[in-house]
Amino acid sequence: MKLTADIWVSAYLTRLRLAGIPAFVVRRGDATAGAVLVKLNTLDGQAACYQRSFDLMTGARRWVTLVEGDEAGVDASVARQRGFDPDLWVIEVEDKAGRHLLDEPGLAD
Repeated sequence: MKLTADIWVSAYLTRLRLAGIPAFVVRRGDATAGAVLVKLNTLDGQAACYQRSFDLMTGARRWVTLVEGDEAGVDASVARQRGFDPDLWVIEVEDKAGRHLLDEPGLAD
């Protein structure tokens, strides 16, 4: 059984909050099947955006870097993605240390 997007986002935000990492929903997508982008803002003018990827050969799901660099460039890329997919969720994580927790059990796969 697959989690709905809104439940996954809620659980992710809770894990971030428990770790003391500020995060918020920038764009709310489709509650059941919307894809999720996670933008990591390191508060130094730099950012990265992660998206979930599916490997057709292995069937594995993992988070991959969609774009990284200066924050304005990352924001422009996210805006383009939102133009392609109106059901897209965008979560912004703010952490100087670059923590996003996407590599932790339960979120990594």
